[in-house]
Amino acid sequence: MAENLNIVKGSKEEKYITLLPQLKALCEGETNRVANLANVAAAIKQTFNYFWVGFYMIEDNELVLAPFQGPIACTRIKKGKGVCGTAWEKAETVRVDNVDEYENHIACSSLSKSEIVVPLIKNNEVIGVFDLDHDVINAFDEVDQKYLTEICAWLVSIL
Repeated sequence: MAENLNIVKGSKEEKYITLLPQLKALCEGETNRVANLANVAAAIKQTFNYFWVGFYMIEDNELVLAPFQGPIACTRIKKGKGVCGTAWEKAETVRVDNVDEYENHIACSSLSKSEIVVPLIKNNEVIGVFDLDHDVINAFDEVDQKYLTEICAWLVSIL
């Protein structure tokens, strides 16, 4: 696929619907995990202009920073710590409307205001998480959760 995205100007859902087949085409035939994670993060950042979009993969019983788009980030996160560690521990999506009110939040950047973290689950085991931050409160909703879950399910099938 050409390295150009077709970004629609419609609703958030219309953007996801247009983006999903493009992600699949972008990663089609590519077996390198880093390349695929990097392109998925870049495409979602470019489409939605979120503050930070990236992955953490489990290595030696920690979440370790993987491909991302945005400002520098925390490098390692323990299980159960922060939004990412909680999503890993619970093996479920965690959506936080206002990170300043989330007791367990790790402030990698004070500019982050809302966050959603979707676990990457392969063979019933969390292998990493997909983390998205926005510099606006209440940025993520059910539409994001639905489509990011779908993207993650597809993504683990090619990792």
